[in-house]
Amino acid sequence: MQVYEQPIAIAGHAAVRTPWAKVVRAWARRQAAAEIFGMPGYRLTLRGPAIDGFIAAPHEIRPPNPHLGKAMMSGRYSLGGARMSVQGTGDPWNRPSPTRAFAIELHRFCWLRHLFTQGEDGVKEGLRLFLLWEKTFRKWTPFAWDQGVLARRLINLSIVARRLSAYTSEAEAHCLAQSMAEQARHLWRLPNNPAWYAQKATALVLVGCVLSGPAGDKLRGKGLHILPKALKRTILHDGSHASRSVQAGLELLYDLLLIEDALNQRGLAIPEYLETAIERLSRFVRTLSHPDGSLCAFQGSEALLAEQVAPALLHEEKRPLAPASLPVSLEHGRYQRLVGRSLTVFVDTGEPRFGALGYAACDHPMNFEVSGGRDKLFVTPGWAPGHSDHHEFRIINAANTLTLGDLPILSPITGRFGELLHFALEGLRYRIRSRRIESEDAGSLIEMEHEGWRPVFGIKHERRLYVDPRRDELRGEEKLIPVEPKKELPEQTPYALRFVLHPEVQASLARDKRSILLRGPGGRGWWLRHDAREVSIEDSSVFERGQPRKSTTLVLRGTLRLATPLRIRWKLSPAEA
Repeated sequence: MQVYEQPIAIAGHAAVRTPWAKVVRAWARRQAAAEIFGMPGYRLTLRGPAIDGFIAAPHEIRPPNPHLGKAMMSGRYSLGGARMSVQGTGDPWNRPSPTRAFAIELHRFCWLRHLFTQGEDGVKEGLRLFLLWEKTFRKWTPFAWDQGVLARRLINLSIVARRLSAYTSEAEAHCLAQSMAEQARHLWRLPNNPAWYAQKATALVLVGCVLSGPAGDKLRGKGLHILPKALKRTILHDGSHASRSVQAGLELLYDLLLIEDALNQRGLAIPEYLETAIERLSRFVRTLSHPDGSLCAFQGSEALLAEQVAPALLHEEKRPLAPASLPVSLEHGRYQRLVGRSLTVFVDTGEPRFGALGYAACDHPMNFEVSGGRDKLFVTPGWAPGHSDHHEFRIINAANTLTLGDLPILSPITGRFGELLHFALEGLRYRIRSRRIESEDAGSLIEMEHEGWRPVFGIKHERRLYVDPRRDELRGEEKLIPVEPKKELPEQTPYALRFVLHPEVQASLARDKRSILLRGPGGRGWWLRHDAREVSIEDSSVFERGQPRKSTTLVLRGTLRLATPLRIRWKLSPAEA
């Protein structure tokens, strides 16, 4: 049965050499799973103790979208940036999804919270859709029962199961409980993939809290057994998510708050390690939140708005976190924060992750975001791992950094091979070195460098970002330094230095062609001045609410002599009244 259509490769994207050894290993694992889990009698092995019913209902605090729920009641689905109509109360499971991202969201049941905003009719529609899914996908299939899809589906079903059961017959309630238990037992058998380890533990704990009787107790015990190990591997000491994805950290925080609520409902003690994990993740989210409450879109994160972030931090009333106590440096996550009088600068000083944790990786070396007061000025284009149809946001020329020849350094593997390898980045790896210099009077300076351009151009890129708190200025300096002569290349190559603007920022080029006036939604103006050869204001996009949104990018261009060092200076400062 076809679940989704084949994604389209990025137009104009540089070819990536297929890592055949990894592809073969991934294919072999999938084939082995198909042989074992696809056996006709496999579901019988998932049977377990009898289930008495549903005893808990974890409270979901992620904000729902009533408009999406209302559209679903009419058979119009908008998921993962794509749309599909099933003509009224049709069946979305018996037809191919328009994109892989759509199929992921559909099978994860993330839409349940939106549908439940429609009251009793929404609950009944959710029950109908689950029963149709159970009829179609009750037998193991590689996509619908994949660990990344399965764990999230169980989390979402755990939240609504008790409410659904109020509208079911006895047979339907048994079907729902039995299906959740069998899916959870299958999830337990799957290997502890670092990418989904925390979600796996969360799903098992929640299902174990929701189902009453010995079946629930056993699943909850398994989940609580692996939860501390999963959190230790997933949350770094400074609270950063191990994938370096800011959104992944926020989603895990929401999940842990669900566990806390579920354990409270069952009258069980909250483990100390869970409290510690929630506190660390909260600090991570706070540190990388703009003054307007929105979240930085680093390393596999969408541009999440304040309304999508704030509910996760409401618990801080019990765990007060003073703004002054927020760190300016996340050493393990490799993020830095520079603060001026009204300027706030967030800097990514780390490399993209590889391996199992590279599912969210973006190649945006030395990227940064800037807010002036509550106005976001420079932003990261954003991207989320579930949206595997928009890989163009992951490569270097989409970020606030410098490119040579408009070539990528690392590139995502797409298509069928990409699916096998979780759309990982491939290419010659490089390191980013950085140091921070702090002075109470003189401000904050971050110096960074990377040699990602060395294999092709023999060039090292150095970047200095300095915030002057007295003048409320951000000064930047880019240096391109020859480190390895490439005689076979032309003597010159073009460079481009990009600044991605927030969609609500207006940009006007001054007559001198050296200054650009930026004005955010709050009305305050900022000058970006530079000494590059030329500047242009170009149309672009950022990734927000699951789909691209029109924006603008400032591009400073020029030509580099490969044998001669080059320096480009720029400055962001307040516009005079």
